[in-house]
Amino acid sequence: MLSVRNLKRLSIGPIDLDVEGGEIVALTGPSGVGKSMLLRAISDLDPNTGTLSLDGQDRDAMSAPQWRKHVMYVPAHTGWWAETVEPHFIGLDRTRVKDTLHGLNLESTALGWQVANLSTGERQRLALARALAHDPKILLLDEPTSGLDGDNAGRVETLVRAAATAGSGVVFVTHDTVQANRLSTRRVYFHDAQLHEVPQ
Repeated sequence: MLSVRNLKRLSIGPIDLDVEGGEIVALTGPSGVGKSMLLRAISDLDPNTGTLSLDGQDRDAMSAPQWRKHVMYVPAHTGWWAETVEPHFIGLDRTRVKDTLHGLNLESTALGWQVANLSTGERQRLALARALAHDPKILLLDEPTSGLDGDNAGRVETLVRAAATAGSGVVFVTHDTVQANRLSTRRVYFHDAQLHEVPQ
């Protein structure tokens, strides 16, 4: 589904990576090596070079917003532009949004919450709910459970598996080897600006 060839961004690359629909790829490696930078480059949020395609269509044939709608990046610390949560979900299917919120142990009333009052964990779960409601083809998650307790981390993993089962390809950054083994269908290790496949 996603093809990345000769991707370069500052000190990283060239990177080659393929992600199929239904795959859950764990991206591991030392802190500061560039894992977040790589995900941002793949989602075309930062300048980079290389040939990327989705379902055979080149990234250059799409506008940046179109590409990011299908190849969606969820950072560890999300940005919010409105005072309340609901404006960030405008245009999305309300039933799907509410179902996703409930799956993440959040009430529908969370849409009316003040962003300034959100905990780190609430921000993480709401950002994931927003991304899932867009139904992206590729989901790029940067440490999606780093600020969560065990119960809520398990809920996130359940929804990630469900997204993959529905056909999305997932790449997630984690420093938790146990989680990488538990959640992923495939593992890659980022070291010396290169990706290395890890035998399962």
